[in-house]
Amino acid sequence: MTWLKSRRLHYLLAMTALFFSLMVILRAIFYFGFSEVPGNPDYETGAILSALGIGLRFDLRLALLLMLPLAALAYLPRFNLLNSRLMRLLAHGYLIIALALLGLTYILDFGHYAYLGERLNVTALRFMQDTRDSTLMVWESYPVIWITLGLVAGVAGSYWLARIAERKLLQRTAAGISGFQATVGFLVCFTLFFFAILGRVSNINILNPIPLRWSEAFVSGDRAIGALGLNPVLYFRDTLLIPVSPFDKEQVAEYYPLIADHLGIPEDQRQDLNFVRTVEVQSHKLDHERPPNVVFVMLESLGASRVSSYGLPVESSPNLDQLGRDGWRFENFYVPVTGTAKTIWATFTGIPDVAPTESASRNPLTSHQRTVLNEFEGYRNFYFIGGNAGWANLDGLVQQTIDGLELYQEGDWQSPDVDVWGISDLNLFRESNQILADLPDDQPFFAFIQTAGNHRPFTIPNNNGDFQPRTDLSDEELAEYGFRSAAQFNAVRLLDYNVGEYMKWARESDYFDNTIFVFFGDHSNRITTLPHMPAMDQLGLESNHVPHIIYAPRYLKPRVIEESVGLVDVLPTVAGMLGLNYRNTTLGRDFQIPAPEGDRASFVVLREGPTPIYGMVTKNFLVRINANGNNATLHDLHSDTPKQDVAAEHPEVFERLFKLARGQYETARYMFYDNVDE
Repeated sequence: MTWLKSRRLHYLLAMTALFFSLMVILRAIFYFGFSEVPGNPDYETGAILSALGIGLRFDLRLALLLMLPLAALAYLPRFNLLNSRLMRLLAHGYLIIALALLGLTYILDFGHYAYLGERLNVTALRFMQDTRDSTLMVWESYPVIWITLGLVAGVAGSYWLARIAERKLLQRTAAGISGFQATVGFLVCFTLFFFAILGRVSNINILNPIPLRWSEAFVSGDRAIGALGLNPVLYFRDTLLIPVSPFDKEQVAEYYPLIADHLGIPEDQRQDLNFVRTVEVQSHKLDHERPPNVVFVMLESLGASRVSSYGLPVESSPNLDQLGRDGWRFENFYVPVTGTAKTIWATFTGIPDVAPTESASRNPLTSHQRTVLNEFEGYRNFYFIGGNAGWANLDGLVQQTIDGLELYQEGDWQSPDVDVWGISDLNLFRESNQILADLPDDQPFFAFIQTAGNHRPFTIPNNNGDFQPRTDLSDEELAEYGFRSAAQFNAVRLLDYNVGEYMKWARESDYFDNTIFVFFGDHSNRITTLPHMPAMDQLGLESNHVPHIIYAPRYLKPRVIEESVGLVDVLPTVAGMLGLNYRNTTLGRDFQIPAPEGDRASFVVLREGPTPIYGMVTKNFLVRINANGNNATLHDLHSDTPKQDVAAEHPEVFERLFKLARGQYETARYMFYDNVDE
């Protein structure tokens, strides 16, 4: 194993160790000098050690990334650190700049935390909008000269150590490593590098390896503990995607009276843009002896256009169709924004995810939200997902937001992974059902089951009960129904089959009779046209329009709801059914409480991005608006020509929906931050 004697390998390991050691020292300075955790008996030692361990893994990741430019200079084919003075000068310059920027970032991070109690993030850039006052404040508040001298001394000392390593390691006699040995060394080092950058060595789905993310530092739900697990350089980089000014408070204030009416906020509580209100026990509450259980089943990529009972000309969903006939089926149900992460955000926060780029769950400044679910007192809360919940930082969102959440994900299941999304939906239902069935009868619970099978690559597991794919439909026939392929069509059928199997198991359990089952699609994955839904197709609503069924045979008689209802309304609606007196801080409303706007309207985003198109949709109309409020149009969903603008024919409807859409959009942007649970 002569490759272990490589001069360049030893040098790069030394540089990695130098960077890593510096960050460990700086982490210790933060812990003992700035964090409020040391000496506080309220913090558990296990949580502290876990957060520090996560932080050290982030430090190792950054150390390796900082080493990469030196690796490039070391392994250039002709001129490199071994034989070129120019390459060494470049390495020296890089080291000085990297060490200076690293030290400066930590200094700013320490000051930011001491001032605001938060690690350095993109919002610090707002201080640059008034550079003079900010500079004077820093000069008068901190020993700037001593800090600068400390930075210079730290950079000089680290650079001196780097030069010693260079002389001792790069100027040794070559070891004479063969090509085979070099290849072996490369493969070993690459493997170690991969796992170090990934930040984990266990519970890895090799088809979808989820790297360590900032959300894992916040699993305790405590900001002080979470701060221990962050690396300020990487954390600042992650927040750069967040706008420095993420909302327009003047616009929020302009539409506040309208939104306050919309949400039913009492007149005497309408001050300082207050959105908090208490919803009293409603007359439509269910008649129950003990609190009913609640099970949410999120149906991956299932639009209403895919479901037979919503108008699909070919049978695809007999089990969901039967649940709809026996329960409450919502004809006009909409998710506010398409995408799984955005649907999960809206489900629990009650706020449409109108983030312009990444999903709101990826924003570390807003991941600890208030939720109506936390008003379910005495409930055990479960989240079941077949794959890794770290995707889109959803684990950070749900674990910080939902009190006492018990998360089951990849690595927690007995069943094997079948594809990139983890275990099969059938096994997810089977194992989740067993966990719920084993609970005491007098323990109410809330469970969220996140399916994933109806998604590329549309895997049909070998061991999936007696499910049989259909092969009798041609590609042309399937295209007429809105499917691109037989695999896509059979994935919908498989999802429906799995739902049917789950309900069979649930009916055999003790919890079934006292449970409210809530089914909804997270979005549609339409690729072709939809002749059976021309308005949805032509107006771009097909991705937002999804099936929604509430099934509780002990409590609910069959019913078809034609009003427009949105995803943000689901948790408040269930809270109303349970007979709770609860605090609501969100944009969601119990749909059984009459809407002040008359025909209920739901907010939808039709095109995402920095310049979105959004609107409000009722059972009859859709208003579409550009990001700045221009080019607004009104459309009749039941017209033979749904693209036609009918604002002139229905001016009152247009005006009402236009203002609601503008108010909802501006308020949602504001509530990302206003709804944070400090």
